[in-house]
Amino acid sequence: MKKSDLQEVVALQARNLIQEQDWILRDILPLLPLNIESHALIISGVRRCGKSTVLRQLLYNQLDDVFFLNFDTPKLFNFEIDDFSILDEIIREQEKNILLFDEIQSVKGWELFIRQKLDDRFRVFITGSNASLLSRELGTKLTGRHITKELFPFSFSEFCRFKKLKADVNSLAEYLNSGGFPEYLKTNNQEILVHLINDIVYRDISVRYNIRDVSLAKQLLIYLASNVAKPTSATRLTQVLPIKSPVTILDYFSFFEQTYLLQLIPKFSYSVRAQMVNPKKVYFLDNGLVNALSVSFSSDFGRKLENAVFAELRKKHLEIYYFSEKGKECDFVIFENQKPIHLIQVCYQINSDNEAREKSGLLAAMDFFNLKKGTIITFDQNDKWILTEKTVNVVPFYNYFSK
Repeated sequence: MKKSDLQEVVALQARNLIQEQDWILRDILPLLPLNIESHALIISGVRRCGKSTVLRQLLYNQLDDVFFLNFDTPKLFNFEIDDFSILDEIIREQEKNILLFDEIQSVKGWELFIRQKLDDRFRVFITGSNASLLSRELGTKLTGRHITKELFPFSFSEFCRFKKLKADVNSLAEYLNSGGFPEYLKTNNQEILVHLINDIVYRDISVRYNIRDVSLAKQLLIYLASNVAKPTSATRLTQVLPIKSPVTILDYFSFFEQTYLLQLIPKFSYSVRAQMVNPKKVYFLDNGLVNALSVSFSSDFGRKLENAVFAELRKKHLEIYYFSEKGKECDFVIFENQKPIHLIQVCYQINSDNEAREKSGLLAAMDFFNLKKGTIITFDQNDKWILTEKTVNVVPFYNYFSK
């Protein structure tokens, strides 16, 4: 591309970078290293969750020394590896030492350019919305030269700060309906979420993975949004959707997970094969996405709560399973370093009809994993049960996740 065209894009984006922002400081900030030269700091996460804003917050006192370029713009769709030499010229001319690149992984060969910038002792910060594209190149060309962090839409505590609300039953009800995408929360216009989903499906999935029939991917996504927290499998889905290949459905699962739309969690088993063949439960990483996709989800408060619990847990934990043995179930088993550390049951409201079932599922998991404590997260109930050396704490969501 022409140098003058690239300079024009750089200048426009630089003006946007330094504009005042209506933001809140994100919880991830204390976890981000600031003064690093030998490693690139990479923040990955779903589109529009605030990745670039977080880096602006991190570099707020050094923005005058930041060179910023967002590759996710139509003017750079034809940017190719040879154009990095032109970009290099512009960087040298501006004499800035901090490089901030958004969605650079869409350019083939990007990791070689980044490695060269690290060798030249630039401080490099990268954001990206596709975990697979980032990790694949990082594992081969930038081994040992990067630090990766994940960012998600607002947590409940961030949501309350952003909306200036107290963490209570009222703010929780609003959060379960709206989710945590910053732009949507500013306008309450659901079209923003619809456009976001379309961008992910068409640009991040269809174009990158050469999918011809995008309507099938959308049908699968809508079906999954309508069946949040329910066990599912690729084979079973071939019986209810016009996608007759389990392999194709598994590919779509992978694409949805790589772009941070959703995650499928396995049934816990000490056998890896059993984890693979048993049905998985699907959860989305933000309630707003599900509300934009599914009509049935809007009135199902129990599934809203359970999905929001998963989204909060996923912000801090990578190993999450569900437990099911002999008809007894526990919603979430949290592992760290291959050891179970938390057992969590989710129940919108405990009553005489469901109390025995919720208790028995959690207690069965506590016996199975030899843990003495378990938690039931509710919408607005507090309680504590001590049952033969086992303790079950009943905690409202807004207390459990407001820390």
